Amino acid sequence: METGKNNKKNKEVIELGMFDYLRSSYDLGEQFTEVELHTKDIENGIGGTMSQYWLDRHGYLYHIDYSCTADFVELKEGDEGYNADKKLFNFIWKPNGNNGKVTPCMITKYVEVYPATWEGAWEDWPRCKIHFKYGRLMDFEDITGQ
Repeated sequence: METGKNNKKNKEVIELGMFDYLRSSYDLGEQFTEVELHTKDIENGIGGTMSQYWLDRHGYLYHIDYSCTADFVELKEGDEGYNADKKLFNFIWKPNGNNGKVTPCMITKYVEVYPATWEGAWEDWPRCKIHFKYGRLMDFEDITGQ
């Protein structure tokens, strides 16, 4: 975890680096529900690969895979969005009609999550520990400040 100073508000701004994204429709409390959360605990030994996860309102965890849903297309002169001043990077992501996949994530472990954005001291950063068994939430605890 890296920290920096936000000169406008004189508070620390927390930046995480590599992590996974989790969005919870399950009521984990105001600071953890229907907001972007980060975690490094879902994938064993990796610490986050910027994967997407969703916790449904019934407490089931899913992995969301958007791979192969868009193509990286080079823009040619005359194409919409082409910029002649750009010698490099005349590319766009173009949806290709493929759908992503949502699959159950059958983990059994404790996972710590935190809001993606936080202004304040790292000691006060909201944290929630979630216990999953076979991909279903068993219990959770707000562990902020512990």
